[in-house]
Amino acid sequence: MPSPPSPPDPFAPPRPPFALVRRPAASLASGCVSFIERQPVDTERAQRQWQAYIDVLHAHGWPTVEVAPDDNLPDSVFIEDAVVMFDELAVITNPGEPTRKPEIAAAAETVRRLGYHQAHITKGTFDGGDVLKVGRTAYVGLSGRTSQAAVDELRELLAPRGWQVAAVPLTKVLHLKSAVTALPDGTVIGYRPLVDDESAFPAFLGVPEEGGAHVVVLGDETVLMSAHAPGTAETFRERGLTVVTVDISEFEKLEGCVTCLSVRVRS
Repeated sequence: MPSPPSPPDPFAPPRPPFALVRRPAASLASGCVSFIERQPVDTERAQRQWQAYIDVLHAHGWPTVEVAPDDNLPDSVFIEDAVVMFDELAVITNPGEPTRKPEIAAAAETVRRLGYHQAHITKGTFDGGDVLKVGRTAYVGLSGRTSQAAVDELRELLAPRGWQVAAVPLTKVLHLKSAVTALPDGTVIGYRPLVDDESAFPAFLGVPEEGGAHVVVLGDETVLMSAHAPGTAETFRERGLTVVTVDISEFEKLEGCVTCLSVRVRS
C-alpha cells in the first residue's frame, strides 16, 4: 500500500520578501522609556493597532512570520531590536537594556527554523534599532544601547560579505532609527532637531515632523509611516511616492515607530 501523505509542515515559511513580527505582550504598558515622559498605554488599542500594521504589510506583498510571543517581555513587540538581516545572515543582537536580553532567544530560534545563518554579537551591547541599511552600507548609531565594541564586531562579520559599516554619533534619541530612516532611493530622512550629524549621510532630507522621520519601505515607490505626520506624508507624495499610513500611537508612547514592529527579510 502507498505510504500515507506526510502531515503539513506547521512551520512553512514564505519566500522573501516577508517580515518577522511579534505580538504585543500583555505587559506592554511597562515597557522601557528613556527620552520621553511615561504615558499610560492602552494595551487593547495597541493590539488593534498592531493587527492593522500587520494587515498593511500583507496587503502590500509582505506576508509575516510570527516569533513566539511572551507576556513577560514588555518590549518584545519591538522585534527589530532582536535581530538584523544582512542577506542570508541573521545577526542576533545583544540588547543594551538588561531586561530586554531575553528577547533574543525566540527571535534566534525563529530565524534558525527559517534556515538562515546566524551570528551573535558578543563583544558589546547592540540594538537592532540602531542599524540603518542603505545600499550595502550599514549605518550604526553609537547610542546608549549600542557600543563601539559591537560596531567593530559587526564590521568584522560583514566585511567578507561586501558590507560597509559606518558608526554614527547619537545623543538625542533612543536609537538611530528613532532619528533617521531612508526612502526607497536611498535618501536619508530625519527631523533635524533630533539628528546629531546629518553630514554622516551622502543624501539627507529634513522633514517637518518628528514622526515623519520613520518609514518602512514596502516597494520601489511605496512607504509605510505613522499617521501622525501629515505634512511629511504630503512631502513624500510630492516626490512621487505612494504613502500608506497607520496609527501606532500606543507604541509611540514607548519610543516605538513603524520600523520597530517588524524585521523585513528581502533575501
